[in-house]
Amino acid sequence: MPKATKGENNFVKKLTYNTHGRMDILREMSIPERSAVFEKLSPYVQQSILKQLTTNEIVDMLDHMDMQQVQHILARITNVKRREKIVQRLKGDVKDKIEYFLRFHPKATLSLINFNYLFLDSEMVIKKAAEIIGEHYDETAHYPEVLVHENGTLIGEVPLSVVVRERNTTMLKKCVKPVQTVTYQAEVNEIIDTITSTNSKKIVVLDHDTSVLGIIYADAVKVLFGHLPAESLYDYAGVVDSERPFDGVGKKVRNRYKWLILNLATCFLAGSVVLAFQDTLDKLTILSVYIPIIAGMGGNAATQSFAIMVRGITLGTISLQNAMPAIWRELMAGFINGIIIGSIVALISAVWNGRPELGLVVGGALVGAHIIAAIAGSIIPLVMKQIGKDPAATSTIFITTATDVLGLVLLLGFATLFLL
Repeated sequence: MPKATKGENNFVKKLTYNTHGRMDILREMSIPERSAVFEKLSPYVQQSILKQLTTNEIVDMLDHMDMQQVQHILARITNVKRREKIVQRLKGDVKDKIEYFLRFHPKATLSLINFNYLFLDSEMVIKKAAEIIGEHYDETAHYPEVLVHENGTLIGEVPLSVVVRERNTTMLKKCVKPVQTVTYQAEVNEIIDTITSTNSKKIVVLDHDTSVLGIIYADAVKVLFGHLPAESLYDYAGVVDSERPFDGVGKKVRNRYKWLILNLATCFLAGSVVLAFQDTLDKLTILSVYIPIIAGMGGNAATQSFAIMVRGITLGTISLQNAMPAIWRELMAGFINGIIIGSIVALISAVWNGRPELGLVVGGALVGAHIIAAIAGSIIPLVMKQIGKDPAATSTIFITTATDVLGLVLLLGFATLFLL
């Protein structure tokens, strides 16, 4: 059992002997403190506490420990189904967070993150640390990175070379060296800057609550980019022009006004379609009622496909090169949704206006608008990313243009062909 500090010793005694108030005491601690104290309790007390903690509380606590500690504590949970549920939650949470972190490069995979580390208390002496390192090596055949915490919060690392040459009675906190860290939620440019500008050989990836998610080695990441200079890395990641919520007003205006002018031009393009079919609208003024429906439904459908694609681009799971199956599925989903929405509008139109043929025209236009929305919402953000633009900031103008212009062409074109 790891040696406890004086403060931790008090908590250990309270949790051990105050059986009635045990859970209240534990829940008053922060999660990092809770995990640090819990590992110092006897197996019997640990098992008793685990029975009273919720699954979420156990997952939060284990999230602050290294794999070896987690394995030992999971063994205290006698209920097999509950233990498996906790393991699945832990794996799922870690996988989702690491996938989000790896968005800095489309070819970055989970294998870049290393879990071969120990998370040891700063009050632990070298002799005890060496024993734990030895146990780890016996189990994994790999020597771990030694990360050190104080009350559950990371304070640095102790290189193995230091462990070898220091006296057995020396505490780890006297040997701690700083370690480069980055949170998994960091902006892409911050991640790349940390990787490319630091002299550290490793970077510790932290959760939002300061627990350790894993270790990423700088050399392994740089291989993804080849020998490009830092400026090229930013261009490759498409983050040079990315706008942040707290950027200054001037920067926001400079980033946006050109795109707004382009959007103005596309609005005139949509207006020219209406002008081209002026004779049709003069004879069938009822069509003006359906213009906002076509534009609105097409825009909403495109937004759904766009959101899915941007999320995939952000996580690095999709690019223009591997996107065809995803685009095809979006297209089929758009076609089916178009039939559903088009049928509803066609029925309403036929009853409301007393003209079934008008309902068929509007319904057919809506099916086409949904197909166009699926194609535009899927392909345009991928193309923007491919040419080095921020897909979230630049795609919507082109998507709106495609859905509005082509949707109007379908509505007014069908009406001209079949109703006049």
